[in-house]
Amino acid sequence: MALNLFEDKGCPLDRQRFTWKELVQPPISKLDDDAFTRVRVILMNGMEMEAIRFSHGCARMNREWQLPLAQLRIVEHHQATMINGLLGADHSTLETTIAYEQVAIEVTAAVAQNEPDEYLAQVYRFGMLEDFDHLYRYSAMLDRLEGKDANNILQCYTDIVPGRPTIVEHRTPQDNLREHYDRLRAAPITKLHALTIMSSEQQTQNFYLNVAPMYADPVVRQLYAEIASIEEQHVTQYESIIDPRETWLEKWLLHEANEVYNYYSCVQQETNPRIKAIWERCLDYELGHLQVAMEMFKQYERRDPAEVLPGDLPEPIKFESQREFVRRILNQEVDLRALGTQFVNKSQEGVESQQYRQHLNASGSPTNTVAAGYEWFAGTELARDEEATREKYVRGQKIAH
Repeated sequence: MALNLFEDKGCPLDRQRFTWKELVQPPISKLDDDAFTRVRVILMNGMEMEAIRFSHGCARMNREWQLPLAQLRIVEHHQATMINGLLGADHSTLETTIAYEQVAIEVTAAVAQNEPDEYLAQVYRFGMLEDFDHLYRYSAMLDRLEGKDANNILQCYTDIVPGRPTIVEHRTPQDNLREHYDRLRAAPITKLHALTIMSSEQQTQNFYLNVAPMYADPVVRQLYAEIASIEEQHVTQYESIIDPRETWLEKWLLHEANEVYNYYSCVQQETNPRIKAIWERCLDYELGHLQVAMEMFKQYERRDPAEVLPGDLPEPIKFESQREFVRRILNQEVDLRALGTQFVNKSQEGVESQQYRQHLNASGSPTNTVAAGYEWFAGTELARDEEATREKYVRGQKIAH
């Protein structure tokens, strides 16, 4: 049964409390939990971090709303703490990175297929193919630095092959801006999609910037630096599709509704009962936050929240493998490039972006370096080499006899 944003009131704000034991719970299992449980954890951490970031920005610009924003924000902070802590210490930094890219691929692919605005669907497909290549580059690094198979994290849901090569993804700023939806005419799901993907990409960029200095190896640090630069481009791309004419209170309403929508999607599909209970609690809390935002909207803008929000939530994001869709788009659109707000064949790309990346790549591309000659093989490259050695030995034995 669909959730109704105006009828389901959720938990009142004054009853939203945590203990330290609730905030720091046992993490998920790296290998035993389904990979999409981890996808949901990473995605919802991104949603919470965006809620906090927006709340601070709004408070700095609107003195009279600082108290209600602060009251909601501390709960958002605690939810972010609880959710981020579900990623276990058994994940290495590179394994967590692989998981971040799986989120970017599978969630963006699901959104692209459900987006009613064809131009925006193209925007999502364009970014998805770039994240797909990032997964391949990080998988090569995981194999060669830690001797681990990325598929242990991906669990066969996501392919490990090149996408649009990262070396050609670098663009000048004018080629990273897109046309925005119209706040008065866009479907509600269009607005929720934009916030979801923007939030996820922002969290990914922040993660890469924060973890890169933890490595001593200069090649790994350069790898994170190169891909973080593309994630900055993606954040620019996705935030530019949001109508800048929305008021602060419109944006506040949409942020709260988007958290409700994403938690609802998680509740509907979570396979781990303990984690599902966390999603249910957060959904209840976010419905309470939405009630506060709606009252603020009525009080200060003298408008009905129904002008901005749908009644019933749209169909949830599908947390499932999008392999066939990704393969089809990779085959059809890998050679697309951006020219201003439009997408063109690589032969029509603007000279400014070509010159920009020529300078960036003047001393080589870290993403090319780490994946030179790499081809994913079950059990890592060493397993492939061992198998090849065994085959040579067997052939030699047969010849000898």
